Amino acid sequence: MIRFIHTTIMLAISIVAWGQAGVAINQQNMKFEKGIKPDPVKVKPPVDNTIPIDTSTVYFALVDSAQQCIKAEQWQQAERFLLEAIRSEPGNPSNSLLLSNIATMQRRQGRLNEAIRNYSMAIDLTPNAVTLLHNRAAVYVLLDSIARAQADYERIMMIDQSDVESRYTHGMLALNMGDSKTAEKDFEDILRINPNSGMAKQGQGYLHKHAGEYEKAAQCFSEVIKVKPNATLLANRADCYLATKRLNDASIDIANALELDPDDPYIYVLRAKLNKLRFNRDDMERDIKLAIAHGLDETEAKALLGE
Repeated sequence: MIRFIHTTIMLAISIVAWGQAGVAINQQNMKFEKGIKPDPVKVKPPVDNTIPIDTSTVYFALVDSAQQCIKAEQWQQAERFLLEAIRSEPGNPSNSLLLSNIATMQRRQGRLNEAIRNYSMAIDLTPNAVTLLHNRAAVYVLLDSIARAQADYERIMMIDQSDVESRYTHGMLALNMGDSKTAEKDFEDILRINPNSGMAKQGQGYLHKHAGEYEKAAQCFSEVIKVKPNATLLANRADCYLATKRLNDASIDIANALELDPDDPYIYVLRAKLNKLRFNRDDMERDIKLAIAHGLDETEAKALLGE
């Protein structure tokens, strides 16, 4: 998680601490075959404010009050102070940051349409703010407004051709919609920017898996796992191993994935598949129950298992 400190407006610090985590790709919106999710991309934090503020003004006093409310997790009161600050100085160039922070608080509270509105107003003030576009796109994904999310990612790519996160997420969303050609181009573009990009190799792994090329997919996932193992990649590689009947290898990956993330229901589905292939019916039923206990819908769990 990225944290930054600036002496002029400290408001962004607290909001970044909880605002950016886990909002890049909604798990429910990114259901690849067999239910395994792509590794999430972190949304960038609000842009560091570098505009000096006169600490004797009402504007600063309101922002400072909002900061105190944020520390106390009084989100609605913090929002009111920020809105009052904006009304007190509608032409203040820092208002884009304040609007972004309001949107981030609203996103935390599940007020996604309001978050979109405030991110959009912030973007109107700073049209080339890549961070704001990233954050608005992330909320569009949560709202299942994929076309709008894609438009924001495409805009980012025009503004900053070196931004690999926008290309990766754009490619993953395209793949989820069945557009393999766009996804392939996005991942290849990342490799042109950075030939050693693990993000690109990871995307290619999902691309091969989507095409049923499980051995190639497993190889791509392995290259990333060597550098940065995580539960999602291990689960995806295990899924490829199950498809190619490498049951022992799948078993090892599933065990390691569960050790890293014992709350992911899809990993229990994978273990259920493994037990099904090994004709361990009782263990399979146990794992389906565990997947459901960890939040997966029973109908979806059985569908993923092929029952």
